[in-house]
Amino acid sequence: MPELPDIAAYLHALEPRVMGQRLQHLRVAGISLLRTATPPISAVEGHTVVALRRIGKRIAFGFDNGLWLVLHLMIAGRLHWRPADAKLGGRNNLAAFDFAEGSLVLTEAGSKRRAALYVFDNEEAMLTIDPGGIDVFSISLDRFRAALMQENRTLKHALTDPRILSGIGNAYSDEILHSAQLSPIAQTHKLTQEQWQRLYKSTRETLQLWIDRLTAEADDAFPEKVTAFRPDMAVHGRFNQPCPICGETIQRIRYADNETNYCARCQTEGKVLADRSLSRLLKGDWPRTLDELEALKRR
Repeated sequence: MPELPDIAAYLHALEPRVMGQRLQHLRVAGISLLRTATPPISAVEGHTVVALRRIGKRIAFGFDNGLWLVLHLMIAGRLHWRPADAKLGGRNNLAAFDFAEGSLVLTEAGSKRRAALYVFDNEEAMLTIDPGGIDVFSISLDRFRAALMQENRTLKHALTDPRILSGIGNAYSDEILHSAQLSPIAQTHKLTQEQWQRLYKSTRETLQLWIDRLTAEADDAFPEKVTAFRPDMAVHGRFNQPCPICGETIQRIRYADNETNYCARCQTEGKVLADRSLSRLLKGDWPRTLDELEALKRR
């Protein structure tokens, strides 16, 4: 699922292509994609994009008539910049946003249709879709710690809960925890001050590192191959491969739809965590599917 650095790269690539440009047509081929009935999608056609914004893991387009269009890519949704009036043939092509200089095409791989498109009357209505997580770059260490300590959670859960922090998911939480040298099942109420400092620093630095890398790539071309599995990641998606720091074999924990990758030597004092360890800690506390996780909202 595209996370904060990936969404930042998309926004970076979209800005020179659609900001100030008129959306000529919005074609929707996937019936399940549209999640709102009013206003109709035709209400944004013929209007100019005047704002681009990230809402958690969502991309929001603001128009000159006050309407907002929000796109949630979920797990397998991806964006592509194609020649104007690109065809929507094939079952994976769900929508096309047609501008004079090109078409932004939404695709979704696989058989499940999770990607979602919303149209809102105004900014206030648009913000109702925000899960409420805090932007880690806008908060101090004390506020970061307070947010994650509202409940006693595992670090893996606390980092990826969209009601707590904005835009962090499975992939970058693994990278953050490896950088901080902390176990994914360490509990927030048991961290020391020094561990909180490491986690705060690693969260900001890891996300900034990947934002910088991916937006630099987007300077050269539109991000056509957004993936959660990158060869230069430290642990995520690298099960059974060597840790880049110590050389130890990367381990994994699987729970429901989630997989956590970690280095036992760097993060868990050499202990290999059985799947049941995470399952026991998260039972009743962790959504069983990524869909459920993304549906969480601050009450």
